[in-house]
Amino acid sequence: MAKLGLNVDHIATVRQARGGAEPDPVTAAALGELAGAEGITIHLREDRRHIQDRDLDVLRNTVKTKLNLEMAATQEMVRIALSVKPEQVTLVPEKRQELTTEGGLDVIVNAKLIADTVKRLRDGGITVSLFVDPNQEQIKAATKTGADFIEIHTGAYAEAQTWAEQKHELESIDTAIKLARKVGLGINAGHGLNYFNIKALAALGGIEEYNIGHSIISRAMLVGLDRAVRDMVDLIKYA
Repeated sequence: MAKLGLNVDHIATVRQARGGAEPDPVTAAALGELAGAEGITIHLREDRRHIQDRDLDVLRNTVKTKLNLEMAATQEMVRIALSVKPEQVTLVPEKRQELTTEGGLDVIVNAKLIADTVKRLRDGGITVSLFVDPNQEQIKAATKTGADFIEIHTGAYAEAQTWAEQKHELESIDTAIKLARKVGLGINAGHGLNYFNIKALAALGGIEEYNIGHSIISRAMLVGLDRAVRDMVDLIKYA
């Protein structure tokens, strides 16, 4: 059965807006796990715009399920990951000026860098996932890097304005799922998913974990984090 990985980056975003100590993403992660999340995801960005190094250190010592660290494939981040040792690292593209991650990795163009990074992380005992668009050539390239998983970038699906566009994106994701399974890659998914578009996606099957943050944290501001997490877990479970 598919699992929910709760991304708590936006808790840290609110904290950093005032430069204080609250709200605390560590507390949010604990509440999320109690509500049914089976993993905690954070993105330690190079500019430290939300999650801080201390958050990563404390979460490593407090997360009871699985800690998934999103990061760029840089020397600094690899060093941090090998020191902290999250259960999983998800390699993502990163641009300083973007508000949020805008697309998947170009595994084809950056094959050597990604393969070298994957090897270093896996040699350190860390499971590695690559954040990629639902593109068959990118997925084929991912198989050559030694990665354990791909995380399908669901942004285009989430941003589709009509049912025809959404159906087209669902078909692309379904094709990506089938190819990834055929070549032996584990499959996660995330980006832009919410309480409405998760249903059709989860109904496809084949995805092991959904990493979702913004929509859950937004809902939590209105109904509380416990209910927001439980509602999303139920949608994934019963799709």
